[in-house]
Amino acid sequence: MKMRFGTFMAPFHPPEHNPTVSLEQDLDLIEHMDRLGFDEVWVGEHHSAGSEIIASPEIFIAAAAARTKNIKLGTGVVSLPYHNPLWVAERMVLLDHLTRGRIMLGVGPGALPTDAAMLGLEPTEMRPMLHEYMEVLMQLLTSDEPVNYSNGRLKLENARLHLRPYSDPLFDIAVAAVASPSGAKLAGQYGAGILSLGATVAIGMDVLAHHWTIQEEVAAKHDQVADRAKWRLVGLMHLAETEEEAKRDVEYGMAQWFRYFQNVAAFPQMAVEGGDLTEMIDFVNGGLGVVGTPDQAIAQIEELLEQSNGGFGAYLQLAHNWANPQATKKSWELFARHVMPRFQGSVASLVGAADRARDSRPVLAEKQLQAVDEATANYEAEKEILLTP
Repeated sequence: MKMRFGTFMAPFHPPEHNPTVSLEQDLDLIEHMDRLGFDEVWVGEHHSAGSEIIASPEIFIAAAAARTKNIKLGTGVVSLPYHNPLWVAERMVLLDHLTRGRIMLGVGPGALPTDAAMLGLEPTEMRPMLHEYMEVLMQLLTSDEPVNYSNGRLKLENARLHLRPYSDPLFDIAVAAVASPSGAKLAGQYGAGILSLGATVAIGMDVLAHHWTIQEEVAAKHDQVADRAKWRLVGLMHLAETEEEAKRDVEYGMAQWFRYFQNVAAFPQMAVEGGDLTEMIDFVNGGLGVVGTPDQAIAQIEELLEQSNGGFGAYLQLAHNWANPQATKKSWELFARHVMPRFQGSVASLVGAADRARDSRPVLAEKQLQAVDEATANYEAEKEILLTP
């Protein structure tokens, strides 16, 4: 299975930074990734807490689609309980046409309790609503039959899409999963993929194989197929030529990112530890991710492959803005140049060709010299004949 690579872009920006500049920086990074040959980008939806500043992944994706050529663009994720599933389906189908099939739909219950609170939603309501709205959404996307639904907050009467998807039969759909089995169950029920957020935090590592088992069991009950190619793991990395350089790079913004999860975002599944920068880097390199070199990144992904107990389809780096934009772009370039080929088989034939050429070089070089000597001798002989009166 050829692994795909990309990013999960919440995004994270210091609240004191110019938001217009920050959003432009995010779009610029996606363009950079498109040029480097990355496969996919997942864009988040958040409405509070100051750092994750994209309120509509669909609008942002439309802007990114106009600037890119090949990379696939997904919602990472649409917080389905916040929305009318009819309009979610309509917006995604429109994007499917506008991008000529480069769209992906990721859904979840909503990560920030401060978002849900503004809608009067309690955390205990979110996952049941996600399951109900997911059923409505999938009926709309996969059937021409009218949908009727009511739950006290939402009412649909003979609802159906008037524009069918561009993708045949449907664009990729994935469900977010962190700790609870809810996401894995939904993915299995509808044959969707899993977005394993925080796959490298302790709680995520512990449940990776368990989530897959749940998805396989549920999929079998619903006559669906659990496809490992649709399983995406999200982790943390910043790369440089040396580990020392990478550590210097993250002086720019790692502390702010840690403080966001430690003190601001009420998202305990992403608990991170560290009182100062050194402790934060050590925490990341202790299993959460990599602040270091491409070789360390390769080792991290190989460990995740083993932990998953059978492999997965894509590795997504969480876009974190630990380093300045220049160093961040360099990190993505190093990843594309040195890490991706190890898991995509794109350089094996070139390495083999180089090895064969090196092994045969002594014999072939000697033959080349002999050929030159023979040509020189023949020329001298011909010249002597021509010059003879």
